[in-house]
Amino acid sequence: MSPIAYIAAIIALAIVLFVSNKLPVVVVAMATGLALWATGILTLNQALAGFGDPAVIFIASLFVVSSGLEITGVTAWTGQLLIRGAGEESRTRLLLLMMGLVALLTALISVNGAVAALLPVVVVIAVRLKRNSSQLLMPLVFSAHAGSMLALTGTPVNVLVSEASADAGVGDFGFFEFALVGVPLLIGTMAIILLFGQRLLPERNGATMPADFSRHAKTLVEQYGLATGVYRMRVRASSAYVDAAPSAIDLAAYEGLQLVAVQQGESAEPLRRPLVAEGDHLVIRGEPETVASFAAEMHLSFREGEPDAGQGEETLFNRQSGLAEVVIPPRSGLIGQTVFPGMVTESGDLIILAVQRAGTDVASSTVKGDARGIALQAGDTMLLQGTWKALDVRLDDPDVLVVSSPELVRRQAVPMGPGAKQAVTILLAMVLMLATGIVPPAVAGLLAAGAIILSGIMTVEQSYRAIGWTTVILVGAMMPLSTAMVETGAAQLMAEHLVGFVGDAGPFALLAGLFVLTAIMGQLISNTATALIIIPIGVAAATSMGISPRPVLMSTAVAAAAAFLTPIATPTNLMVMGPGGYAFSDYWKLGLPLLIWFFVVSVFIVPLIWSF
Repeated sequence: MSPIAYIAAIIALAIVLFVSNKLPVVVVAMATGLALWATGILTLNQALAGFGDPAVIFIASLFVVSSGLEITGVTAWTGQLLIRGAGEESRTRLLLLMMGLVALLTALISVNGAVAALLPVVVVIAVRLKRNSSQLLMPLVFSAHAGSMLALTGTPVNVLVSEASADAGVGDFGFFEFALVGVPLLIGTMAIILLFGQRLLPERNGATMPADFSRHAKTLVEQYGLATGVYRMRVRASSAYVDAAPSAIDLAAYEGLQLVAVQQGESAEPLRRPLVAEGDHLVIRGEPETVASFAAEMHLSFREGEPDAGQGEETLFNRQSGLAEVVIPPRSGLIGQTVFPGMVTESGDLIILAVQRAGTDVASSTVKGDARGIALQAGDTMLLQGTWKALDVRLDDPDVLVVSSPELVRRQAVPMGPGAKQAVTILLAMVLMLATGIVPPAVAGLLAAGAIILSGIMTVEQSYRAIGWTTVILVGAMMPLSTAMVETGAAQLMAEHLVGFVGDAGPFALLAGLFVLTAIMGQLISNTATALIIIPIGVAAATSMGISPRPVLMSTAVAAAAAFLTPIATPTNLMVMGPGGYAFSDYWKLGLPLLIWFFVVSVFIVPLIWSF
């Protein structure tokens, strides 16, 4: 067999395996590269070269930056803005705000990151406003596809076509250059959804909904009886507690008061110094009149200099500190240990606020000199409080089972939390570097991802988990296929057949043919994998016709983004299928008019901006 025949067989088999979904996509992608080596088409270095490609490194770094924004509560903050601005009556305003927000986020942090961040927010909105989730979630995803064409970082395909344009010798695409077609795509998408979406989408809710942690803290403090009567007070310079040991804090004279914790400065960490200092905080539980009297006599000030409302949710759950509920599993090393509310854990950075057995408090107070505690048993639950960092680190312990991950809770419930300003600054710096072209995209991405880690927003281990390895491996493993198609002449041969098919119809017919080919394949297999197959064909066809490859490549990017007709076209299409209660056949009804609009932009508007 000739090399071209081998390539045709490899591509056909890969497409069949992608569509059948019997093997993981990463296995199919890796097998494609190995097949190119086994048939002698590429050397081993060429078959594996994609994993070291700058585009792959850039895509991986975007996942880290995206996760950094989510971890610090930036996406939670934008979600809350959406809820406040949407109102309860206007469907149009809700959809406009939602589609505009997801498009903006997609342009900066990619389709997958933006949809994953806003999916639970939109589901909560649907519940609160008594709307069907099916009417909101597909517009969310389809607007994200349109928003992916607003900037270079919107989708891996944009990075690939920009790199291909540079390799073709006509220069890469600027960071915001994609917006020249992205804006018309987004406006048309929003108009079609507003005008026809309600009739084309089903009226139902999903059987499976993502967990909503927006009211998690309120639920916990109510369950453990800490909803009211909890105060955080600052130790003034004139207080008698300055330079005193925490054990010297005697509340016996104040009936009903309980010392929950002594916190170090503004950090919300348990005090580790032997003596209390000015600026430390006491967390007190009791009646407001007694607490006020105690504060006045001991020269303590309420938070921000004003009397605190005593809401446990606000005092114990905020940007600095959080709550976590843990269960003692069978065979835990903690079984038999005596604990009590106010006790600091062995690590020194978490406080036990309450202990329950079968839903009932079993240890509820601490008396000076006599801690009335409880010996832990399997099945007991504890409410722990500490800094978000301490909760993340200390609860990775086999002796306890965490009911709800503190990291997931923080991402949804703590808007603009610790590190949010640094994350936004890093994002803006990366966008500036990409927009000005002062450094290559891979360098900008690596610098931003490194800054996320060095600033303490994420650990190295968290950054590993944040990367969407399926996408990274898929892109890296499929890149050698493009190389093989160019080196063997397969791309040139397919391009000649395509040019011959369109005949004298001209470059517009070429764009139409490439769009149809890309769009059909993109509904069945990954649009990234599709782009890697189509890009060399498009460049070769443009060269054969003597036209610039830039409009051809941009048209390919638009076609790859038009993945609307099936739930398997993109991970995000599949992501909303359960929460939206969608059937396979629901996608094409709204997707088809959107696909037609993308065709119009790809074939007729793109050449007006990037001439042949």
